[in-house]
Amino acid sequence: MDEKFYAAFDVKEILSDNGEVRLIEKKKDVIGEISLKIYINGTEYASLLCLNQLAEELAVGFLYSEGVIDSTADIASLSYNERLFAVMIQLAAGRSVEKCESLRSVTSGCGKCFTYINPLKHEKFLPVADRRRYALQSILNVMKTFERQSETFKKVGGVHSVLFHHPDYSVFNEDIGRHNCFDKIAGVLLKSRKVVLVETGIFFVSGRVSSEIMAKVIRLGAPVLVSRSTPTAAAVTLAREYNVTLLGYVRGDSGFVYAGEGRLI
Repeated sequence: MDEKFYAAFDVKEILSDNGEVRLIEKKKDVIGEISLKIYINGTEYASLLCLNQLAEELAVGFLYSEGVIDSTADIASLSYNERLFAVMIQLAAGRSVEKCESLRSVTSGCGKCFTYINPLKHEKFLPVADRRRYALQSILNVMKTFERQSETFKKVGGVHSVLFHHPDYSVFNEDIGRHNCFDKIAGVLLKSRKVVLVETGIFFVSGRVSSEIMAKVIRLGAPVLVSRSTPTAAAVTLAREYNVTLLGYVRGDSGFVYAGEGRLI
């Protein structure tokens, strides 16, 4: 594991034995965090709190999710300044950031921007047209494997995990924020020119599905989203409106289907 992902601290561990509570000294690894700046055409566009990994992919995926870019062809140049924790992006000729879009500081939690779909970019969020069927038993099997995949969580804790699963190509990522995981995977798919696979792939997420997460799934055009936890009411509403199959509380051989059951066999 990359040492930049965590730091060791001297802590006191609480132990209770036969009614006696005591504190003992111990070393404890704590998950790391940086404030990643994204500059567009020389102007700071956003600041994201995240793990120090896949910075360029996170920036690209974030801008795609926000509707600033539609592909990597919209980027003329891209570089990462490790000293400043900053991704510098120059947009291609003819592309620009809307004047009404201002600098945002995005925390590692959800609820960073728009509760539902950004009304200024509504034309970039379309109902999912995929008519394929997906085997429910296969989804349950992949979720079981996914739950054991996060080495960072096993060692340190403090991270969420997301898996993009496709028979031909899969991407796994973990970060302090669920939304960062989705954006990093989007960036990987965009940079590797494999984003078209999303149309027939499935996303698995370890945590809660908020409207923000659902908006990212809709923007990518993914037909199926599977969570180990719960969706919010807003996320379920969006899933039903945009034809996304949404499963929640998928653990072991059980779970709930909140939307799009017609895709499941």
